[in-house]
Formats: sequence, C-alpha cells, structure tokens
Amino acid sequence: MVQVRAAAAQVISRILRQQGSLSSVLPVWQSQVREADRALLQELCFGCMRWYPQLQRLSGLLLEKPMRAKDSDVHALLLLGIYQLMHTRIPDHAAIGETVEAARSFKKPWATGLINGVLRRFQREREDLETRLANDHHYQSNHPEWLLSAFQRAWPQQLASILQVNDQHPPFTLRVNRQHIDRDHYLHHLTLQEIAAVVTPFSDDGIRLERPVDPRTLPGFAAGDISVQDEAAQLAAGLLQLQPGLRVLDACAAPGGKTGHIFEQQPDIGEVTALDSDERRLQRVTENLQRLGVEATLKCGDASQPDSWWDGQLFDRILLDAPCSATGIIRRHPDIKALRTADDIARLAALQGKILDALWPLLADDGVLVYATCSIMPDENTRVVEAFLQRQPDVVCDRLDVAWGLEQPCGRQLLPQSEGHDGFYYARLRKPAKTA
Repeated sequence: MVQVRAAAAQVISRILRQQGSLSSVLPVWQSQVREADRALLQELCFGCMRWYPQLQRLSGLLLEKPMRAKDSDVHALLLLGIYQLMHTRIPDHAAIGETVEAARSFKKPWATGLINGVLRRFQREREDLETRLANDHHYQSNHPEWLLSAFQRAWPQQLASILQVNDQHPPFTLRVNRQHIDRDHYLHHLTLQEIAAVVTPFSDDGIRLERPVDPRTLPGFAAGDISVQDEAAQLAAGLLQLQPGLRVLDACAAPGGKTGHIFEQQPDIGEVTALDSDERRLQRVTENLQRLGVEATLKCGDASQPDSWWDGQLFDRILLDAPCSATGIIRRHPDIKALRTADDIARLAALQGKILDALWPLLADDGVLVYATCSIMPDENTRVVEAFLQRQPDVVCDRLDVAWGLEQPCGRQLLPQSEGHDGFYYARLRKPAKTA
C-alpha cells in the first residue's frame, strides 16, 4: 500500500503536469492506499486543488528558487503540507511529520529536509507572509489571474459571490423519480432516517441534503427512486417540452443523468438516443439507465460528425449539453483552476458552434434543440447562440419564461449559488414548421 500523502502528491503532480484530472487520476490511486485512508486521500487532493492558487503563491515566497519539473512530486507534497496547515484540523506536528515521512518514498534524500524546513518556516512566518500578500489579487481571490479577469468582465456585480461559492464544498442534491414516488413522500422517508433535507426552489424533482452521504445507503437508490444530480442540471428535461411518442437525441449524454430524467418526465416518450464520444463513459450511461429501469439507444460517436453514427431519421428533440470550460462547477471540480487556460475558452466556443451546426440539420421541422453548458462564460453561451442565429436562417431562440437565472440576449444564465444550484446556461432553439 502507498502512504496516503505520497499518493496525494502523485495525483496533484500529474494534474499540475496536465496529465489528467481529479476525475481521471484520483481513482487510480484510491485503490493503492488503505481503505481507511481513501476519504483522506480525496480530501487532500480536492482541498489542495481548491486552494491551489493561494498555495502556489505561498510556496513561491517560501522557496529560494522554483522547483525543477522533474521534482513536481516534491513540489506537490509541499503544497499538500501547506494545505494541511492552513485548512485542515490535522494537528500541525502530524501534518508536518507525515508529509515529511511521505517524501522518503520518492527516494530523493534532499526532499525530506526541504519539506521539513519550508513547512516549519511557514509555521513561523505565516502572519508575515499573509501580510505581504494582502494586496495580491491573485492570492486574495484564490483564482488564476486570467479567470479572475474573465469573471470580472462578465459578472462585475456578482464577482464576489462567484469567487466565494467556487471555494466552497458543493451541496448534495437528489432528483426524485416521480414515476416511482412523489417528492413529499421521499422527504418523509429521509426524515424517518433522520437525514436533514429540503426541497429545491426551482426543480420540482429536487431535494438538497444538509450533508453528503453515500447515495447507495439512501432509501430506494438501488430501485431507481432517486438519482444524484444538481438542481441546475435538472432543469434541462423541462425545457425540452417532451410529449409522448417523440424521437429524442441526448448528445454528449454521459454519465446519463439527463437521459434518465427524460424518461422520468415523459414515460411514453417514443425513442431516446444517448450519444457520447467516450465508450467508457457510455458504460456509466448504461449503468444509470439500468438502475432506473429504462432503455435508450446508446451510440458512441462524435456529435460534430453525425455521418459516422446518424441513421438518417430526424429527431423531434435534441439536448446538446456541450463540452465546455465547466466554470460553473468549479466547486465540484476545483482542478479547473489549474487545468484551464484563457485559450481554452475560444477553442471550446469554436467546438460548440461546430456541434450546433452539425446537429441542426438532424432536427425535424417544428422541433426543439436545447443548448446547455455548465459554463458561466458568455463566450461559450449566449455569444455561441447569437453567432449560430446569424449563420442559420431557420431558427428561433425562445424567450424562457422561467423563475431561475439571469436573462441573456439569448437564453438564461444560472450563476453558482451558495447552498444552491451550480452555474449553468440554457437556450432553447426552435426550427419553425414549413408552411405549404
């Protein structure tokens, strides 16, 4: 078994070298530490990435010279050490001792002395270091400079709230399958188990738990009575205006939460195709739909290249949850602070427009396409749709008469809320029926 802090350093090191994400790297190392240490490994990795901009700034002041690229594991361990001293209840002597001990597994004899010396200096000089960084916007905002500037331009009035929410732990939200049980009855089940929960304000299916739990321990989970899904994501199915017998495409469907919700909202739906470009992620769709007891047509393919997977039959509804920067869900994926760059936004916006162009011909007359992202960047949202409207003559962007989000030139934008929904964007595009 690998020492838990050594494993955490390997995860962080891989992410900082752009060789994976928390979602892809952490599971590999979870199996290599003791079962009793897996929760701590997750806490160390998520916490270190959540506070990475500040930890990086502090390490820059504490180190006499930057670490070499080949010593990224030692640097990651140093960040983990500072994180423990700043943000956990681990006693300082244990945080330092265990972190230094982890360095021995790297077979770099100099590393133990360096980490011990730097962490003890941080203990002694913490107040002075934080005073030196009092006017450092990068440090104070705990966000990379490019992201801070982008948020400032897009949402100046909401900036403080966005930054604060991004550093919080995300809420734990369930979607009740009302084909099985109504929401009030499910709340009663939770009350009997002394699980504190409240209904969500905008989704009729949502329940937010006061504390996260293993969903497998919740009543009715195995039977498909509930699914774990943020409230913002639960709003997609309602925008599709589902009716019996329709043919629906869920593009970019994995892990299948929205696909399942389509069946729950309209059990007499005609046919649902769940498309994703990743075969392994499609397996998650299969597992989720099996648990809900529903069946979709699963296809592995690139949404921007329908010729490789489309059967030629038009769809009445298309849900496009497009690949995006995920800047609306940073609290769930804090490694975004280290992985994303300013260049990603333009690249993703181009891809989003390309997919819209490719899928639009697959939509039947009088059909509806819902465009969604978990981004709060206007360049990926309303501006993508505005550009699409200029390229396509046969499209109408519906005004969304709903109680949630901020109205945009096209669609509505949800910003992440403390103890509330994630950041999300929705636009509903309609293809007018041809007149004779």
